[in-house]
Amino acid sequence: MNEAQNKPIKPKTSVVVLYNHVGEDWYEKLRDVDPQSLEFEPEYPVHVATVVEEYEEIVRSLRRSGYRARAVNVGNDLKKLERVLKRNRPDVIFNLVEFFHDDSELEVAVAGMFDLYQVAYTGGTPFTLGLCLRKGLTKRVLQDHGVPTPRFKLFYEPKLPKRLGLRFPVIVKPAWADASAGVDKDSVVRDPELLAQRVEHVYEEFGAILVEEFIEGRELHVSVWGNDPPEMLPPVEFDFSALPEDYPPIISYAAKWNPLAEVYHQIHTVCPAPLTKPMLRKVEAVAIAAYDATECRDYARLDIRLKGNQPYVLEVNPNPDLTEGVSFMESAEAAGLTFDQALARIVDFAAARKHEPTPEQPPAHDAPLPKMPAIPNKV
Repeated sequence: MNEAQNKPIKPKTSVVVLYNHVGEDWYEKLRDVDPQSLEFEPEYPVHVATVVEEYEEIVRSLRRSGYRARAVNVGNDLKKLERVLKRNRPDVIFNLVEFFHDDSELEVAVAGMFDLYQVAYTGGTPFTLGLCLRKGLTKRVLQDHGVPTPRFKLFYEPKLPKRLGLRFPVIVKPAWADASAGVDKDSVVRDPELLAQRVEHVYEEFGAILVEEFIEGRELHVSVWGNDPPEMLPPVEFDFSALPEDYPPIISYAAKWNPLAEVYHQIHTVCPAPLTKPMLRKVEAVAIAAYDATECRDYARLDIRLKGNQPYVLEVNPNPDLTEGVSFMESAEAAGLTFDQALARIVDFAAARKHEPTPEQPPAHDAPLPKMPAIPNKV
């Protein structure tokens, strides 16, 4: 038997693609929609992948790269989550959980469970996930680290001061929401007299409100990944030129997620973004500074706008969408990576933090009591 035959076979890294999906999938209902029934001619497919299909494709991709991968829908079942972490412990959790019990703030708690069970996982820590869910707090952290971000005000009730202290136009967003929730064609306010009405509208549905100065310039999605050191991928730029004049140049919720909305088909992307070398260096410096300031790890996407020669960070998105064709993967492809290679790289970032399971300690009452030293008599 030769040396190669004697060499032990290295076991494949096991990966659980973990997500939480309950109820109906709206995208599945789109299968019944005839694209020709729409009042406009769609430029992109109306029938898009469902949540389950997207995650199963990630599993197939990881298997093609040589991992032992499976998908698990935790489905708000805490015992199921514990079984994954304890009984069927993988080497790496590919963390795609964004909420628990329909509460996005519990995303933090799920990541905390991974830490408690010492299972390596992709993406942001509980600190980063919780921080970036709160837009106002994120912007304060960016300011403290010298990262340019638009001036803003945070309101916990729909009551505005007589002097706002911001330059118009402004954009009004939910302060504790992501994925462009609450952002539509009326989010950009140019008339100060209409601001109170918009603030009231957002407050009624989402609660706390963020009002920030609207940067009327080019918009980029800048993907950063890696840890030591992080690296910027080629930025994506959004082309708003096909939008109607009455629609502001923003990525609204409908533009991002609703294939039945005309605006979904009117915004296009260019990657790599056509930036001069000096501007590209500025964008890279600002993006990596924001990535570090918010303690992102493995991968993140930053929403950036350019005003003159200055990049401004609008938001930091840890654990962004990894669907093939979206901003992060578009940037990875422009960097020469396939979908499979990009996902494998993210798993490898997390696997480098792999913990060895800690043996369970016996209960304290099972251990013999220590022998106490003799107490000398007082003289």
